Amino acid sequence: MIKRLRNAFIAGLVLLAPLGVTVFVVNLLREKIGAPLSAPLRVFLFRHVDTLPSYLNTLLEFFAIIVVVVLITLLGFLSNYFLGKMIVRVAERIIHAVPFINTVYKTVQQIVDTFSKQQKAVFQEVVLIEYPRKGVYVVGFLTSRAKGEIQEKTHSELLNVFVPTTPNPTSGFLLMVPEDEITFMEMSVGEGMKLIVSGGAVTPPSNNEKLAALSEHATKTVKPT
Repeated sequence: MIKRLRNAFIAGLVLLAPLGVTVFVVNLLREKIGAPLSAPLRVFLFRHVDTLPSYLNTLLEFFAIIVVVVLITLLGFLSNYFLGKMIVRVAERIIHAVPFINTVYKTVQQIVDTFSKQQKAVFQEVVLIEYPRKGVYVVGFLTSRAKGEIQEKTHSELLNVFVPTTPNPTSGFLLMVPEDEITFMEMSVGEGMKLIVSGGAVTPPSNNEKLAALSEHATKTVKPT
């Protein structure tokens, strides 16, 4: 009974984690960005008012966050054009010339590049393999086909499969599995990642279940003639 309660608590915690992270990020943005930037807005818009109501201060803080988001979006939009790319290159050259700061910047840049390209370039498909023994299955992500020396030494068609750990998918195992021992799944990479991070609590439906749900929804929405 205690084990079941513990598993239920962990499953509920995993389901609430995205909401908790969202609240934390919004509150952090409000305190670290909204509050400092709302001060000049407060002076500019309400310079003749001594004390503002608390709700108005909160609105100004969120308005400041919106302004920052718009500016960041504008920067990302301009980065696709020649002038924006030139500004970014000049800024990066200045940062790379500053000791210590250039090390931090390069490290963060590598981390961002890795995670931004992870699903597009690295994780191609969700697969199911028997590991660590026959009869026990794990969900993994197909990354590429084995090439070079590995292919020459084994003389078989091997596929590189990354098997992440739960609930932290940034670590895991690289397995080289024969193609005929791999079952290719229909779920997307995002759905497979949710399954692993949640420890199996969030299981994506199969295509047949999706079609059945759509058919049932269509049947309910069709009005009788």
